[in-house]
Amino acid sequence: MTKFDLIIKGGRVATAADVFHCDIGIKDGRITALADNLDGADEVIDVAGATITPGGVDAHCHLDQPSMDGSVCADDFTSGTRSAAAGGTTTVIPFALQMRGLSLKEAVDDYHKRSDGKALVDYAFHLIVTDATPQVCGQELPALLQDGYSSFKIYMTYDDLKLDDGQILDVLAVARRHQGMVMIHAENSECITWLTDKLEQAGKLAPKYHATSRPGPVEREATHRAITLAELIDVPILIVHVSSEQAVQEIQRAQRRGLKIYGETCPQYLFLTEDDLDKPGFEGAKCICSPPPRDKENQQVIWDGLTNGTFQVVSSDHAPSRYNDPQGKMLQGTEASFRIVPNGIPGIETRLPLLFSEGVGKGRIDLQTFVALTASNAAKIYGLYPRKGTIAVGADADIVIWDDHRKVTITNDILHHNVDYTPYEGIEVTGWPRTVLSRGQVVVEDGEVKGKAGHGQFLPCDPPEKAAPLGRSVTDFQPA
Repeated sequence: MTKFDLIIKGGRVATAADVFHCDIGIKDGRITALADNLDGADEVIDVAGATITPGGVDAHCHLDQPSMDGSVCADDFTSGTRSAAAGGTTTVIPFALQMRGLSLKEAVDDYHKRSDGKALVDYAFHLIVTDATPQVCGQELPALLQDGYSSFKIYMTYDDLKLDDGQILDVLAVARRHQGMVMIHAENSECITWLTDKLEQAGKLAPKYHATSRPGPVEREATHRAITLAELIDVPILIVHVSSEQAVQEIQRAQRRGLKIYGETCPQYLFLTEDDLDKPGFEGAKCICSPPPRDKENQQVIWDGLTNGTFQVVSSDHAPSRYNDPQGKMLQGTEASFRIVPNGIPGIETRLPLLFSEGVGKGRIDLQTFVALTASNAAKIYGLYPRKGTIAVGADADIVIWDDHRKVTITNDILHHNVDYTPYEGIEVTGWPRTVLSRGQVVVEDGEVKGKAGHGQFLPCDPPEKAAPLGRSVTDFQPA
């Protein structure tokens, strides 16, 4: 009997803690050895010094999610996880959305029906709580948290999704009692509605006014309020898709005071600006997302946040609406107000290559920070570590072998999602996933997707009290 099913030889292996050269021995889907000169395998992949990282963990993406506005999520669990795998992501955590008037348990059951047997890579679920009834807070949410759905998202904006402050406190109290991790979309809904009404009254309907309706202070105020509510209950929270210097400053202040406030940002705030919403005609609708991309100065603050401890996670917030589609961005036609254009942009496949090239390749972050931001920290925060997010004996053999020096111009026709555009069209990156393994199975080889729907497994998550601590506390950093 061979000792290993597969050996990956001669790689430069990166974790969140270190970079080292060794062979990787894999057996039954797990890493069983890290050493020099391994032998005794059915198959050997010689990578000749290429960079090897853990498979990415995309902890914020939307797949086959029902909507309340009539739009259709372009990616289901097959197309979405195919695209994820092609970009080096081997674990995704999308959202089971509770529709108001329905139970949270019904949302989870429905999401399992949408995902069962369809994913190419492993997945877990966050919950979205939109109807914080006594039944939900007293029974359903505690039971689901204990059953492996250990994280949930709440909104401070969008009429069909938002909770008021009292409801947020109720939900945070559940998280404290039952060890849940709460993600918060922090924007002030009343301010957005007031600004939007004024813009529409003035006839300012074009996509570019989406950014005008959601300026930095709207994000800052809600971020401050979310942190205040979390401090009152004494529970950790994660502020999702942070876009502005003003929100960054609120998070930094909380972190310096020792509060357990985590930050997440996304590639759109590192690579896009509000000018991308001001493209000719209706083209700017392709970049409508919330919060919106800001200006170059804010963009630099977000880059700085990757190294100064503000952000623990970089997720895609993949929200796939097709552009030229009456069930997508053109839901109400090209003359529609920005208010009713479906929110969100695609990015599940481009997240890792963009950050590898422009972060590691340009010297903005080191390789260990790249691994922490794109895999390890999310696995720790959401209770999947060390099974996911690292290269270590006992971990799942979720591995990315990089073609470090390959230059790729991102165009939509090379991507594997079911969206008819990418907001990163024409950006050249250096470095692209060559081979991707999910639990020891090659799902991408020489850039070609080999994985099959049904390989991906659902992953119950540990609550935060059992999750691994982050390598460095946010209070270890002194943000500028």
